[in-house]
Amino acid sequence: MNAAAGTRMESVYETLRTELLNGQLVPGSKLKMIDLAERFSASQSVIREAVTRLAEQGLVVATPQRGFRVRDLSIEDIEQLTEARVEIEALAFRLAIQRGDMHWETSVLSTHHLLERTPVAHADGRFNEEWPVRHRDFHSALLSGCANRRIDDIAEALRDGAELYRRWYWALTDDHGRDLSGEHHRLKDLALARDADAAVSLLSDHIQRAPLQLIKYAREHGADALDRPAAPRRART
Repeated sequence: MNAAAGTRMESVYETLRTELLNGQLVPGSKLKMIDLAERFSASQSVIREAVTRLAEQGLVVATPQRGFRVRDLSIEDIEQLTEARVEIEALAFRLAIQRGDMHWETSVLSTHHLLERTPVAHADGRFNEEWPVRHRDFHSALLSGCANRRIDDIAEALRDGAELYRRWYWALTDDHGRDLSGEHHRLKDLALARDADAAVSLLSDHIQRAPLQLIKYAREHGADALDRPAAPRRART
């Protein structure tokens, strides 16, 4: 692929990725190469390269003889992923509170400070792409004091796997009464107070709220159609 085609592919990729994460492309919907090529005034090879990159990230699924489609909103996958996150992150957080030193406390404070000052959305209603970065940094800091790289790596991988569902939660559900900033503030305070039981309980509720809302949305929009695996079964890492 020449430089011009590569630049075009990047533009198509970034646009489609944003639309996927913001719920503008409906879960399970088919991505038609001809329609996309016409929309972006690009060759089908450029479109295919961009969509293939999305498939590599798990945002798009390639189906033999049927092309590409947006990843399904799978109730089964959400439930299993959430269960794993609650168990692993609770363990890591409890260990972090027990073992975390002054550097851990400083990291929790600084990442929370940045998150607190980063709005979820811009004034025009568009999702603020800086927010998930700050959000990830804060949650990573909370667990970083566990002093167990294996556990920390598993927690990070599970949290990454939840990113698409998290974005769909923002785009598709109606949970405007949630005080997300307050939840993060309390997590920070409980961590620094070394109140492991209360902190772990709050983190578990914090992790589960978005998945529960998304499952509710899925069932309201036809659970039979949405309750199939998002991808072929394989070992999750």
